[in-house]
Amino acid sequence: MHTAKIIVIPLPDSFSFDECLWFLDRNYDDCLHKIGNREISKVVVIDQSQFLLRISEKQQELLVEILAGPDDGESVQAIKEYITEWFDLSHDIQPFYDLLASDETFRYMPERFRGLRLIAIPDLFEALCWSIIGQQINLSFAYKLKRRLVEKYGGTITCEDSVYYTFPLPQVLELATVDEFKGMQFSGKKAEYIIELAKRFSNGDLNKEVIKSLPSLAERQKTLLNIRGIGIWTANYALMKSLKERSCIPHGDVGLLNALTTHGVIANRTELEKIKEFFDRYKGWESYLVFYLWRSLA
Repeated sequence: MHTAKIIVIPLPDSFSFDECLWFLDRNYDDCLHKIGNREISKVVVIDQSQFLLRISEKQQELLVEILAGPDDGESVQAIKEYITEWFDLSHDIQPFYDLLASDETFRYMPERFRGLRLIAIPDLFEALCWSIIGQQINLSFAYKLKRRLVEKYGGTITCEDSVYYTFPLPQVLELATVDEFKGMQFSGKKAEYIIELAKRFSNGDLNKEVIKSLPSLAERQKTLLNIRGIGIWTANYALMKSLKERSCIPHGDVGLLNALTTHGVIANRTELEKIKEFFDRYKGWESYLVFYLWRSLA
């Protein structure tokens, strides 16, 4: 019987596995991981190799079991880097907590949500597709659409009678048709956007390295905004989730506006100057603040 190799990753201060599990679950039907018994099982794709991982936490360490896939030294290092990026382990978030503690309205957050990290979507193509899927629909329906897409076009690994999925590759989705998407209840426009995006990634015009190499956040935003179907909400969401841009605000996000209203930052959603002034107090931490405001809605 195959014995799973276990990778041990030390955890930084201000990390809560339970808070991160909460975010990854939230009672939504995410088809790209399974959660149970304080463990996450997920297939990750690194340099075209698939790894089925089971992740748990014990005594301020993450234990990462490789249930399927290569477990040589190079693969182990790549998995460590993936997990570190996914859970944002390399970032010291104490300065963010210090800012929150100085704000009377938000000083409760460092205690109540301590250790919640900005959970990434390391694959930029997946992040952009997911943000397109979620445009102008509620999260529950967005997750249903995502599951249909992934089950039809994604990769799979079967282990212990369970099927684990990977997000579809651009080379697969570029060959899909608008009618196939409509059969999954996608709008025609969203189908066109995702297929066109897949073609750009497939032919090499667009990828994470291309966007990362641009000299500024403004240039990265501009490049994404030039793509059909991507507005400022979609661009900023993908940049904060995939490239870990710290100063991205998904403007117009309904959940964000609800949280700002609930906390008395704004009285109505048209007060754009008040929103700007508020986020200006958290320069360099805007993305984290958005994430914690979303958390506050639960």
